[in-house]
Amino acid sequence: MTPTTQAVLVGGAAVAILDGIAATIDFRMRGISFARLWQVVASGALGPSSFQRGNASVLLGLAFHILIATTAALVFNVATSYAPALVAHYVISGVLYGLVVFAVMNLVVVPLSALPPRPFSLAGTIRQILIHIVCVGLPISIAAYWFATK
Repeated sequence: MTPTTQAVLVGGAAVAILDGIAATIDFRMRGISFARLWQVVASGALGPSSFQRGNASVLLGLAFHILIATTAALVFNVATSYAPALVAHYVISGVLYGLVVFAVMNLVVVPLSALPPRPFSLAGTIRQILIHIVCVGLPISIAAYWFATK
C-alpha cells in the first residue's frame, strides 16, 4: 500500500471517528438521538422519508459520513502532490483545509442536498468551524505528514 493510500485511509478514518463523535455530542446536547443524527445525514439524499426508514437510513447516514470523510482526505492528499508545502506546513494547511471543508459543505453540499435550509446561528457556526478545524482539517493533514515522512 502506498503512503498516499495509507494517508487517505488513516486520515479518512480519523475524520469519520472524530467528526462523528463531535456531531453525536453536539446533537445529544440538543436532545437529538444518535439514530436521528444519522437519519438527518441520510435525509440529504432521501429527503423526509429518511425518518421513516429506521436503521436502514441510520446506516446510510453513517456510510455517507464515512464517504465524505474519506473523500476529504483524498482531495487533500491529491493536492499535496501538486503543492508539497501543504505537507511541510501541515498544521497551517490543516487549519485552512478545515475551513475549506466547512465552506464546501455549507455552501455546496448542503444546499444541493434535500435538507431544508437551517436558520443561521453564530454560536453554531463558530462551533462547526472549530469542529472542522480540529476534527477534519488537522487529522487529514497530520496523516498526510506522517505517511509522507515515513
